Amino acid sequence: MTTTNTRQEISLSQLKPGMYVVEIIRQKDSLQVKSEGYIVHNSTIDKLASSGIHKVIVDPSKEKKADKIDRVLPVEPPKQQTSLPKESTISFDDEMSKAKTLYKDAKSLQHKILADITEGKVINVGEVKQSTDAMVESIFRNQDALSCMSRLRIKDEYLVEHSLNVSILMTIFAKHLNIEKRIIEQLALGAFLHDIGKTLVPDHILNKKGKFTDKEYQQMKEHVDLGVNILAEIPELSAIALNIVQQHHERIDGSGYPKQLSSDDLNQYARMIAIVDTYDAMTADRVYKAAMHPIKAFKILLKEAETGYDDELVELFIQCIGVYPVGTLVKLNSGKLGLISQLNESRPLRPFVRVFYNTRLNQAIPMAELDLSQSKHKDQIDCCIKPEDFKLDLLKFFQQAFWN
Repeated sequence: MTTTNTRQEISLSQLKPGMYVVEIIRQKDSLQVKSEGYIVHNSTIDKLASSGIHKVIVDPSKEKKADKIDRVLPVEPPKQQTSLPKESTISFDDEMSKAKTLYKDAKSLQHKILADITEGKVINVGEVKQSTDAMVESIFRNQDALSCMSRLRIKDEYLVEHSLNVSILMTIFAKHLNIEKRIIEQLALGAFLHDIGKTLVPDHILNKKGKFTDKEYQQMKEHVDLGVNILAEIPELSAIALNIVQQHHERIDGSGYPKQLSSDDLNQYARMIAIVDTYDAMTADRVYKAAMHPIKAFKILLKEAETGYDDELVELFIQCIGVYPVGTLVKLNSGKLGLISQLNESRPLRPFVRVFYNTRLNQAIPMAELDLSQSKHKDQIDCCIKPEDFKLDLLKFFQQAFWN
């Protein structure tokens, strides 16, 4: 065993849940790769072994009991990091212009659907599928573009943007899990339509700032069955898509609604939509509550995973979205503000950031992209922030960072 300050190099056979891994050492080439985090399950150790990992460096001072581990940064076998994810076929900037148009058109379509339901008209599912299929294609070309778009929100358009963003996140998650593309298209469609029943719930309930009365809560829960009733008679809608609408509020312990289904009754897709729907709702600005930062939302999902959500899928979702999701506004140690522009799978705390503002100078600075994993960039993320913290017009800077 080799010791460096408080760090120790140990063999994989010595690794156990509760230990905090600082670096991973590849068996073949002895490269040390940064991939920090706690070991939560023995299954993680098995994954490291199957990936050819021989030794790791741990920090004994951070070791915890396995049941008290903060799992927002689970250790995974390191992957080869390139300038673009290996599945991307075009650059982020090139896809961004397409994603902007797709997102705008999809929002307009959501508005049209909600208006049609209010007027008692039949939804044109073919039109919706054309839109969601186009978004799936965009995500397969470069998922960060639409992921970035999903971070822009308008409080008064929650219902429209939430359904659209859940569709985007569901697609990214399903792609991460290597689900067949034809299935992903159905999941994206179902996610896009999952909340349409809320159109028939009274506005004073949807936008209520305080706690629901029992009667109001029952009315709110009815949106699931209302949505299913609207869609059940449409033959073009697949069983998979309808299942997403039916079960997005069910929980594995049976505490969900409308049918109080439990673990044995819920397939993988139902478990996925429950996680994605909750995460997007928590990280959205709404008329009656401020948005939650992604890290806080992740911690809540992890805490509730023992009862309400699939524990393994929650961890996979966090790995998929990233500790700092693309489009997140952050402040660096230098005082610079920027937007996360690309994830870094092997070093999740050190993504790519496009900086545009200096809080110490209180002024805009020339746009620049920093790869925080590179040694030449001493800057690191200090915290996630909200635009209003610095009285910023985020849309303006977002446009400068990604659209110009």
